[in-house]
Amino acid sequence: MSRVGNALENGADNHGETKPLCHNRSKQPLYLPPMTAATDLRSLSVQDYHRMVEAGILAADERVELIEGQLYRMAAKGTAHSAAVTRIDRVLSRLLAGRALLRFQDPVQLSDFSEPEPDVAVVHIDSLDYEDHHPTPGKIFWLIEVSDSTLRRDRDLKVPMYGRSGIAEYWILDVQERCLHVFRQPTADRYETEQTLYEEDTITPLAFPDCEVAVGKLVRSPQQNY
Repeated sequence: MSRVGNALENGADNHGETKPLCHNRSKQPLYLPPMTAATDLRSLSVQDYHRMVEAGILAADERVELIEGQLYRMAAKGTAHSAAVTRIDRVLSRLLAGRALLRFQDPVQLSDFSEPEPDVAVVHIDSLDYEDHHPTPGKIFWLIEVSDSTLRRDRDLKVPMYGRSGIAEYWILDVQERCLHVFRQPTADRYETEQTLYEEDTITPLAFPDCEVAVGKLVRSPQQNY
């Protein structure tokens, strides 16, 4: 992350997670106190977000994502995280060749106030490869987040957001515990079902019932070190 605009910054809490920051007049960052009502915060729209980039308030390559109207820093990609994404690419590219498009850490527009950048988005094939727009919920088969140090955000922030957006299936690959959390049956603020799978398990994506994914192919062996 190179810098954040004068109007908004994010910082990490003592659990390694991020939350929005505001500035006082002395330019010193202040955490928004926990008791701050949601109505006291100004939600950014996707249009606002894009205008901030156009105006140079945010750099085009700045690693942030818009979640429910708030900008959050994206965690740095460690080697374990990158290796897991590579494994997902290898497995799903073979299973879904010609049937779906895989996008890696690219935006999806879920609403007027949410444009996250999931680690993997499995989406409908588009003749222009989404050159003129980002995938919207109706074009998304399922989303995958790889959690190395971001499990709290991937669960607490993204589960409700993806559920509200009607994303049929959401996976969190936990590289620390070497397991896969699977969320299905979205509701207004969550998913009805959650299942945790381990290395010996397999899973069949809802959108592709003829494809079987071995969880062990997505996670590293306990003997491997990075």
